[in-house]
Amino acid sequence: MATPDFIREIRATAGHQLLWMPGVSTIVFDDEGRVLLGRRSDSGEWSIIGGIPEPGEQPAAAVVREVYEETAVHVVPERVLLVQALERITYPNGDVCQFMDICFLCRYVGGEARVNDDESLEVGWFELDALPPMEDFAVTRIKQATEAGPTWFEGIGQG
Repeated sequence: MATPDFIREIRATAGHQLLWMPGVSTIVFDDEGRVLLGRRSDSGEWSIIGGIPEPGEQPAAAVVREVYEETAVHVVPERVLLVQALERITYPNGDVCQFMDICFLCRYVGGEARVNDDESLEVGWFELDALPPMEDFAVTRIKQATEAGPTWFEGIGQG
C-alpha cells in the first residue's frame, strides 16, 4: 500500500517509532457470490482490499474509496464484519505500525474489476471454493463474511 502524505509528514518527526493507525478492509461479493481480491504489489500476495483512511474520513467512505482506487469497482457497505487490532508490522525501512482494522461487508454495484493503481499487480473475482493462497488475515475475514453473527476471539470478554 502506498504511504499517504500525512503519514510521511508524521514520520518526518516521529522517525521509525510505533504508529497506531486506523485501517479499513472489505469483503466484496458480486451477484454470483464471488469475492473480489487483489494481488498486492508490495508482497505479491493475494488479499482482500483495504487501506488507510485519510484524516477525518469516515471508515465506510474510506473503504468505498479504497475499493474504487485499487480495482475500479463500485461498492456499497452493508455492515461491519470485524474490528480487530492487528499485530505490529516492521517494514523493511524500519518503520513500525500497528493497525486497528475495521472490516466491512460490501455489495458490488458496478464497475469492471481491473488494476486501477500501482498497489495491485492483479485483481479478480474468485469462487469461495477456489481462492488463491492468502494470509490468515484475509481468510478469517472471508469466513466471517459467510457466517451469520459475530466472531468471538478466545480470551476476549472472559473474566
